[in-house]
Amino acid sequence: MKLLHIDSSILGDNSASRQLSREVVQAWQAAEADVVVTYRDLAADAISHFSAQTLVAAGTSAELRDAAQQHEAELSTTTMAEFLAADAVVIAAPMYNFTIPTQLKAWIDRIAVAGQTFRYTESGYEGLCGGKKLVIVSTAGGLHSGKPSGVAHEDYLKHMFSFLGITDIEFVRAEGLAYGDDMRTKAMSEAKAQIGEQFAAA
Repeated sequence: MKLLHIDSSILGDNSASRQLSREVVQAWQAAEADVVVTYRDLAADAISHFSAQTLVAAGTSAELRDAAQQHEAELSTTTMAEFLAADAVVIAAPMYNFTIPTQLKAWIDRIAVAGQTFRYTESGYEGLCGGKKLVIVSTAGGLHSGKPSGVAHEDYLKHMFSFLGITDIEFVRAEGLAYGDDMRTKAMSEAKAQIGEQFAAA
C-alpha cells in the first residue's frame, strides 16, 4: 500500500501536528507490513502558490517553456503524481488564524485539478479519487471543532476532499493546546489513544 504523508506546520520539532502525524504513519506501518511511505514537508520544501505563472506553464508546450515555467510544470506534475498514486493520505493540518496553513492550501491547489481529480458533468461535479483513505491530524490552540470558528479548518478540509471523491475520512484531533500544560497533555494523550484505537483491529 502506498501512503502519502503531508506535514505543513512551521514549528518543526515543536509541532504537535507533526508529532501526531508521525505516530499515525508509524501505527499504519506497524499494522500493515507492505506500507510504502512518500513524505512531503510543505514547510521545509514549500510549494509555490497557485498563480498566473502556473497556468501559463501548464498551457505552454514543454519545448517552449522557459526555466521558471519548466519548474512550475514539474512541480505540478510531481505533486499530482504523488497524490494520485497514494492509496492513503495522512495530512497534518494545524490551525493558523482559524484556517489551514497557506503551505497546505498551496498543495491542495496543485491536486484539485479539473479532469484529473474531479470533473463537472451535466448533473454536477464528480470526484475522481474515490477509494483513497484520508486521515487528517487536526490541531489547534483553542477549541473549534463543531463551532463556527472551525468552518475554515476541519469543515473546509472535509468538504474539499469529499469534492475530490474521498469519503473515507477520519480526524485525529488535539485541541486546546494553548490552554496550559495540563490541557495540552490531556489533548495529546487523547489523540494518541485515538490513533491506537484506529489501528488496534488492523
